[in-house]
This record gives sequence, structure tokens and C-alpha cells, in this order.
Amino acid sequence: MEKNTHLLAAELSLKPSQVQCVVDLLADGATIPFIARYRKELTDSLDEVVLTSIRDRHEQLVGLDRRKEAILKSIEKQGKLTPELKKAIDEVDILADLEDIYLPYKPKRKTRATMAKEKGLEPLALSIFEQGNIDVEKVAASFINIEKGVATREKALDGARDIIAEWVSENQEARKAIRELFWKDGIIASKVVKSKAESDEAQKFKDYFEWKELVKKTPSHRMLAMRRAENEGFISLDISPNEDLAVQTLEHQFVKSSRPAGEQVKLAVKDSYKRLLKPSLESELRIATKMMADQEAIKVFSTNLKELLLASPLGQKRVLALDPGFRTGIKLVCLGEQGELLFNTVIYPNEPQREITKSTAIVAGLCDKFKIDAIAIGNGTAGRETEAFVKGIGLPKEIIVVMVNESGASIYSASDVAREEFPDQDITVRGAVSIGRRLTDPLAELVKIDAKSIGVGQYQHDVDQAKLKAGLDDVVMSCVNSVGVEVNTASKELLSYVSGLGPQLAKSIVDYRNQHGAFKDRSALRKVSRLGDKAFEQCAGFLRIRDSKNPLDRSAVHPESYSIVEKFAKDLGCSITDLMTDAQCRTGLDLNKYISDKVGLPTLTDIVAELEKPGRDPREKFEVFSFEEGIHEINDLKVGMVLPGIVTNVTNFGAFVDVGVHQDGLVHISHLSDTFIKDPNQVIAVQQKVRVTVMEVDVTRKRIALSMKLDPFGGGAEKPRQKERAGSNQKTTQEEKPRVKTLVKEESMENKLAMLKEKFKK
Repeated sequence: MEKNTHLLAAELSLKPSQVQCVVDLLADGATIPFIARYRKELTDSLDEVVLTSIRDRHEQLVGLDRRKEAILKSIEKQGKLTPELKKAIDEVDILADLEDIYLPYKPKRKTRATMAKEKGLEPLALSIFEQGNIDVEKVAASFINIEKGVATREKALDGARDIIAEWVSENQEARKAIRELFWKDGIIASKVVKSKAESDEAQKFKDYFEWKELVKKTPSHRMLAMRRAENEGFISLDISPNEDLAVQTLEHQFVKSSRPAGEQVKLAVKDSYKRLLKPSLESELRIATKMMADQEAIKVFSTNLKELLLASPLGQKRVLALDPGFRTGIKLVCLGEQGELLFNTVIYPNEPQREITKSTAIVAGLCDKFKIDAIAIGNGTAGRETEAFVKGIGLPKEIIVVMVNESGASIYSASDVAREEFPDQDITVRGAVSIGRRLTDPLAELVKIDAKSIGVGQYQHDVDQAKLKAGLDDVVMSCVNSVGVEVNTASKELLSYVSGLGPQLAKSIVDYRNQHGAFKDRSALRKVSRLGDKAFEQCAGFLRIRDSKNPLDRSAVHPESYSIVEKFAKDLGCSITDLMTDAQCRTGLDLNKYISDKVGLPTLTDIVAELEKPGRDPREKFEVFSFEEGIHEINDLKVGMVLPGIVTNVTNFGAFVDVGVHQDGLVHISHLSDTFIKDPNQVIAVQQKVRVTVMEVDVTRKRIALSMKLDPFGGGAEKPRQKERAGSNQKTTQEEKPRVKTLVKEESMENKLAMLKEKFKK
């Protein structure tokens, strides 16, 4: 097995055979969801997280190998490649170390050292660098050459030190030592750009005008915030360790004498650090910390997105959806059980028109006419007012009323996807349709929107956009395939995330469906243009055909395993339908009898689990959630109130919660639990229903500080219920202020409030 396989196995604590198997499957076109679900015997049941780690790290190592090849060719072309050097390059597995090895051989633009060498000063540099007992002034004088531009001994010594400085900066051991110092003791320090300090735009970064902390302790969200402030020209950043300590580290390695030659080396070392090493390693550290911050931000976004996509669906119900508004009225649509548009109009129950009687009659009449099961109300402007209006109509109790997150609905309504779906409708109708569909099936609707527009990340516009897209695509694909897709009703956007398909094959499936009618069974998928054996293998198990004559087509059992189920049924003397509907039929199964070279116990166990609950949806059961009655605006909030809320976003510094006032409140990480937690995801998730205590309300700046602690004031506030879920989400822009350095430990209510105000202040 190749070296990368063993390296990967060691890094991830896996067997080389597992890693090689995954690499081979990926190279053969298999997807992560397919491998995780249907190739457990080959990988020893590795999950999607580990499989993704193998894929990503393997791609990094392949990139490293390509860089090694380029470096070897470059050095060989220079005629400087030795067996020892080639061995060192072959064995290195960290890119920074590889670049350190290459640095002395890397083609350079003109530097002060190269110009000094052109003046013939390299022998002088060598003589000084040896730090013997030489007369430095006398030796330097012998290198004076007016024609080459070396007019004095000082000029000769300057050039020699420039050469030595470059030797020091290109020394692999020296770079490693200073790099470790940057990581261990590096300080990130910010300074405000005074000419811009008073601008309104600069105020959101005011907390970072004069800021210092160890770079290794700087959380990802703060790193991204400071980089954004620097990019926008409000602050400047410096990342470096103590200069004296760095210079002493280099002197310990290179200065071997207190003689005059040693003093010259000492001067060269200091110059090397300040002019060459510090800028180089600071740049390297900036890149590395940005990559780490990006990785963490993408992880946070991915975790939140997964929770949002797997929010509980109401299911196939008839829905009346309302996109609230004041002046322009409320756009109303009625949707059928498949999400099809049945009717649309506009009502005006809110100010300024306030046509209560007419609007009431319209809503009540439509609910009766279209046999409405649920009413979905967008949670934006006028959302709570619209909810109050609907609940005051006196509709039948069986019609549920739900506030629905409308974040990104406007993006969808103006998209090519929406125009293709509803070419004859305006964007307001499309937006209302999206709100209604999000209630019945959030996953199917949200895949139509760019994930970045959903608003559950932190600093998503500051991270590497290609990596962000790749990471979010992984999440969407994982969610879509874990739920499964009904092939005869799914949009091409949803189908495109099914394992093995993609946009082109998804379009071909929809085109075939439109031309030939619904697919009768899974095997009919083979008739789709360009959907070959490989694509069928990858996608078939994740596609459902509800009305197929073969009941297994409604399940997650892969067609390649149908013969196993048929053998189950034959041996037990029953039908496949009996196996799937009668638990008694399955009690006599001895799975060990069916183990073969190709099929092991993991697959057999999965098959039986699927037979028990065919096509089961992993999403939780839908539960209706309601905000506190009478709390509609931020002005309605009072310190000490205990309110129901829905978590809309989780970040590294806390969680944002919608309590129904059009502005999310922040529960700082220190107020998420009565015990210390390092990661908010330990106790909370997007869509979770919670109870929160209002700690501070800043109406002017629209800031709400909340707590989920059992006793945030020391007075017995109600404990939050942290394990309930709900189906709502909303984008927020509120950011965290860096933790204050000193917390006053007073016990009075007044002092605690003052402390919290300081902590949550923007």
C-alpha cells in the first residue's frame, strides 16, 4: 500500500486496509453517503464523518505529492539534487516543512543577498560566519572594489551581513524554531486607523481598536472579525512573538563567538529576523490561522445547516401560507398536498388599510373551500401581528397555525428556479409558496436556496468560498440521502443532491418523468438518458417509488440486496410484504445463515431494520410551537421575563434565540448552562425549543441579552428545557464582544446586571 495510506491510517487511528478501501471506492466514483450506507463490510462500518476526513486528507496529501514533484524537478534542473536531499523531500509530510527545505533552492527575485553575492562578497560572508579569530576590518578591506560598487569596508560588511541574514532565514532548523515560537507565544495586536475611527462603519469594530491576545487562544469568530476590520481599513494587525525572545533563539543557534566576527553575525541575525523571518512567518501564520478560522466557521455553519435541513416536516398537508406585510398587504396562497399552487390573493388586515372583516371572511372561506390543514405565517415584518389576526378569526381547532422562518425566501422568489416553477406569478406569490412548503417539507424547499443565504453561519462571507460551498454541499447531500427522495414528486434541485446524480442527471430524470409519466419501479430509472450502471448503483437505494408493485422500492434496501430479502421470504414461507408488515414473520430470521463473501452482518442488520420501518424518515415528529402571547416587539420585553423561544443560530460564542420580537437575542456561552461548557453544541442546536430569561434589553441598538441558566439572577428563574425541538430559523447579525478581562464578583442584582451589560455590549 502507498505511503499516504499508512500515514492517513496512523493519523486517523484506522487500519491501512480501511483507508485504502475508501480511497479506491472514491476513485471509482462512489459517494460518501453510498459508502457509509451500502459498503460497511469493506470499510468496517466507517461513518460519514470519518469517510469525509479520509477523503479530504487524502486530497491534501495528493496535493503535497504534486508539490514535491514540482520541487524535485526544479532542484534537479539546477543540478543541485542529491540523494540525501531527495530522501528528505520524499519523507516530509507537512507542506511548511517541504517549503522550508526548498527555500534555499527556490528561484528568487533580486535580493540584497543576491546583489551582495554579485559583488563578490560571499567569501567574506563565509569567513565571518565561521566566527574565527580574524581581523574583520582588515579582511573586509580586502573586498573593496569600486567597479562592483563596494566603496568602503562598511559597504563590504553590509553586503556580507545581508548574505548571512539570508542564510539564517533559509535555515530549516531556524525557521522551525521561530515558527514554533510564533505559534506558542505569538501575540495578535490591533491598532485603530485614526482617520477612520469615528466613522459609523467603524463602530461595529470598536472593540478591536486596541486589542491584544495570544494568537493560539484567539477564537475563530474573533479572528475573522479582526481580519474583516483590517480588510475594510479600520484597524491594522500585527502577529508576532516577543522580538527579543525570537532574536535570542536565533543567536543561540548561530552566534558562536564573542569575537568581532561573532558580533557581525549577531547583527546579521537581528536583521534576518526583523527583515526576513518575521514578515515571512507572520504571513505564513496569517494564512494558517485564516485556514483554521475558516475550517471552524464552516464546521459551525455545517452543524447548524444540518439541524435546519432535518427540521421536522409537517408532511403532505393542505396549507394556507401568508407572507406578512403592512402597507403592501399580506400575500396569501393555498397549496395542495403535493405543494402545488391552488389559489393566491392579497389581504389587508394590518395597518394602514386594516380591512379586518373582509380579510377574516377571505381566510375563513379559503380554509373551508380548500380543506386547509395548517396555516404557515412568515416570521418577518408584521409576522406576529398577522399571527394574532389569524388566531383571532375563530378557525376550527384542528387547523394549526405555525410561524415559519422566511430567511432566504426572497432569494428563492427571485431565482431562476422559482421563475421556472412559476413563470406566470410575481415574486411575492413565489415567496409565499416557499413559506408554505417550508412547513410541509423544509429539506425539499431549502435545497433550492444557496445555503449561504439561509443565515445559520458566522462570518460566512469572510471564509474561503470554495471550501464553504464544498462543506455545505456535503451537508446537503448527507441530509437528502439520509431522508431519501420520492423520485416521482421531487424537484430536480432535490434530486441533484442524491448520491450519483448531480444537476444533469436530475434534469434528465425530471424530463423523462414529464414525458413518460411516473416511474413504475426502480428498474425503470435505467431508461433515463445517460443514467448508466454506476449512477444507478449510487442512487437507487436513496430513491423511493411509493406506488411501485415491489414494496422494496419504497424502502432504503438497495436493489443489489433484493435477492437476499427474497431468500428471507422464501425460507420463512411468507411474502416480502408480510416481512415488512408482520413482525412475527421476522422473528425466525437467523442472519448468520445469509453471510457470504460479499454480504456481512452489518448489511444484513440494516436490511432487517429497514424491513421493520420501510422508508422511515429520520427527522423528528412535528410539534407545534407558539411564542408568548402579547410579546410582539422588542419594547414589550422586560428584564426578568421567562419566555419560550427557538434557537435560530449557534456560534462558538453562544446561541441566538427568536422570542418573537423580530430581533434575535443572544445567549452568551457563559449563560447556556449552569455548568461550564466549551462548545455550545454540547447543549443546544438550531431549531431547538428553549425557555430563556431576559437579562438585558437595549432598544436603541436592538440588543437582547438572554440566559438559559437555571438561576441567572440568583433568584430562581425557571430552568430551560434544552431537549425540545421546533421548526423555525432566522438570520441574525448580532456579534459577540470579546470577553471582558475582569468580572466583578458582586452578589446584588444591580451589580450582576451591570456586569452582564458590559459583557454583552457590542
